[in-house]
Amino acid sequence: MLGTAVRVYRETRKSHDQLFNTYCMRPIAAVLVAVVAPTPVTPNQLTLVNFVIFVVAAAMFVAMPSWAGGLWAVAVLELSYCFDCADGMLARYKKLASKTGHLFDFFTDEAKAVLLAAALSVRAYRAGGLGVDGAMWSPGDPRFLLAGIAAVVIVASAISLTNFLRRPELSGRETTVEAFYEANAKNAPASPMKRAAGLVMTFLQWLNHYPSHIWVWALFGRLDAYLWLYLALNAVYLARGWLGIFIRFGRPGQRV
Repeated sequence: MLGTAVRVYRETRKSHDQLFNTYCMRPIAAVLVAVVAPTPVTPNQLTLVNFVIFVVAAAMFVAMPSWAGGLWAVAVLELSYCFDCADGMLARYKKLASKTGHLFDFFTDEAKAVLLAAALSVRAYRAGGLGVDGAMWSPGDPRFLLAGIAAVVIVASAISLTNFLRRPELSGRETTVEAFYEANAKNAPASPMKRAAGLVMTFLQWLNHYPSHIWVWALFGRLDAYLWLYLALNAVYLARGWLGIFIRFGRPGQRV
């Protein structure tokens, strides 16, 4: 079993991946893949399991607003993410990768992003916590619910923007299955400037990758603060995307 897990890990690694994935979650997911690979279980079934577990985690965030409840909810969330890693790894390992499977996986990721925004805001409403102004807001403060509405709208809009920008009619190229399930590959050496820029991008990607660090916020009892970070990151992404759209489609003489 261990030998199979090692082989799964090596054969399904990606060229560009989060450090949390590379050194923590994918090794664990490789064991899960090694268990299910000989069975009829499909990647899409793992995606469904991942989504159902995440719904449970979101419900726990709301139903258990205590410090311990936050830790348990994050633990379930990380279990969901393990299955999220395993579905793609199983697809690559068994050569079952498809655009349909990727789109289904991305669809569930979209739903989870919106669920997380809603769950964290309702949790903060129930428990009270740090407000956007830096002051402590009491339990039942309606501003948390307003923040939740804003977070859901921002996250949903960011998802819609991503789907729009990925359209082949807009990008001018069709994304291949290989791009969806990119395997590990060797890259040419980069210049010091590119390496520095890459480090900055790696940090920003890590910051936006909530499974990598949401457990830290839960450990310190500051999931309320993470709500604002999550909202801000998506707002910045949305603003940057809309700026590009205005530049592209707002030029004089632009064809419809």
